[in-house]
Amino acid sequence: MFLRKSEEFAGKKSGDSMKKNILVVDDSALMRRVICDIINTDSNFQATDFCRDGLEAYEKLKTTTYEGVVLDVNMPRMDGLQLLEQLQKDGIKANIIMVSTLTTKDADVTILAMERGAIDFVTKPNNIIEAKGEDFKNRLLSVLTAVLATKSYVRAPKLNVKPAAGTSLNRLKATGKNKLVALACSTGGPKALQSVIPLLPKNLDAPMVLVQHMPAGFTKSMAIRLDEISEIAVKEAEEGDKLEKGHVYIAPGGKHMEVAKNPDGSHRIVLNDMPAIGGLKPCANITYDSLTSSGYDEIVCVVLTGMGADGTNGILSLGHHKAIHVIAQNAETCVVYGMPKMIAEAGVVDEVVPLEDVAKTITKNVGVM
Repeated sequence: MFLRKSEEFAGKKSGDSMKKNILVVDDSALMRRVICDIINTDSNFQATDFCRDGLEAYEKLKTTTYEGVVLDVNMPRMDGLQLLEQLQKDGIKANIIMVSTLTTKDADVTILAMERGAIDFVTKPNNIIEAKGEDFKNRLLSVLTAVLATKSYVRAPKLNVKPAAGTSLNRLKATGKNKLVALACSTGGPKALQSVIPLLPKNLDAPMVLVQHMPAGFTKSMAIRLDEISEIAVKEAEEGDKLEKGHVYIAPGGKHMEVAKNPDGSHRIVLNDMPAIGGLKPCANITYDSLTSSGYDEIVCVVLTGMGADGTNGILSLGHHKAIHVIAQNAETCVVYGMPKMIAEAGVVDEVVPLEDVAKTITKNVGVM
């Protein structure tokens, strides 16, 4: 039995124009209530409306603007993916965060959803106890907070961070053409990568290792989808993979990824099961740290949209041992201007570029075979 709207939003403070309005779309009355309650615990948000399926949400979004939309994947009449396709077709823009279970099928749909306009996702709890737990609450609110904070940030040009002139690092100069690209991203990354990886040439003169903060299963779906739409070869990294130029190796969710040098001078992927670092597994800092003892002449470090500062410490350390060239995504095109902001503030960024220029900037710096 569905709750009446007045019941479902009981306790919500009304009339607070300072709060950001969020639309919740889920066919489960219980999940709607839980998600709305979570949103309403934060003083910055209010769950203004809810919908039982994508069709109801479509009608609302045609006439009403929300700062954010929390959208379920599986729903009757019109599911989350169909809603995104319709919004894209009609040119209706919305900051949509998917809520997806950890099944392989839903992982595939979630990756397609971000290709069709969703900006990120949070994993759906397996039961009501998990749904009411602190982990799901913190993940949902942190994504909403980070995404909407970035939207406000880029409306204030005076706050934009510029790459620092010079650096405190003893930056080395590349002595050869043996290069590697090491890319890190988090919130908003799966969508951003759709605008980067497919634009890389298949004969890129370097391998790429890529760390995207995602759960196990989702990275495999993302790798398969990127491989389908790209000229360059893309795969989820496996233990022992030999790094080859013109290939992208994505760290599997739930594992840290390192690069190790072989006796013959080639390099391989090493996965480890160390504990999460600051809640992150994979963690980009671990990947960057492993490159300090690699045989590459230069590491092209790329930092895209994401919460927090993962990658910054690893790149700073790497810069003391290797020649590095650092590319950061600009604030205006980030879903969350966190990771690129932190590395820019550290003063080691060589180029700040919009998302649409990242692929050609990478190619410019490593060349083609």
